[in-house]
Amino acid sequence: MKTIEVDEELYRYIASHTMHIGESASDILRRMLNFKSAQQPVPAKEINLEASAPQAAPVLNPKIVEQNPVRVIRELLLSDAYAEKNKAIDRFMLILSTLYSLDAKSFESATESMHGRTRVYFAGDEQTLLAAGKQSKPRHIPGTPYWVITNTNTNRKRSMVDAIMQEMKFPANVIEKVSNTI
Repeated sequence: MKTIEVDEELYRYIASHTMHIGESASDILRRMLNFKSAQQPVPAKEINLEASAPQAAPVLNPKIVEQNPVRVIRELLLSDAYAEKNKAIDRFMLILSTLYSLDAKSFESATESMHGRTRVYFAGDEQTLLAAGKQSKPRHIPGTPYWVITNTNTNRKRSMVDAIMQEMKFPANVIEKVSNTI
């Protein structure tokens, strides 16, 4: 495996196209370029792109992330992709997407009965959420078949994440840490 040095702007662009935790830079670029692997891999050559910033460019080193859910969540919280999210809604959506990728069945189980007095919070389609409240502002959760309402306050978003993580058997300290970052 070779490394490619890229400037900060390009690195953030590539990282922003991550579809799931643990996806390597090679996988992201292959997907973005619609590049399929050949039967016999061609030896890659190191390519140095001039950095636009005077500081050293970050090096993309793909790594394999074990599917230890606590580790994956901790790495998410420390990731550039998460740190770049300035809005609670964006962090909320990234957390939901990650939780689904870790355990789709537990995610489904946790969201099936999750609703307010008059509103449904999660559904398989936008229309179901709109029928339960016209001002719900449904958004699709990337990488999942689910939609979630987004016009709730930050505390409600935190409580939804708490409930899902509890169903997924995360330790209380990890749940608290995640909630405090939303």
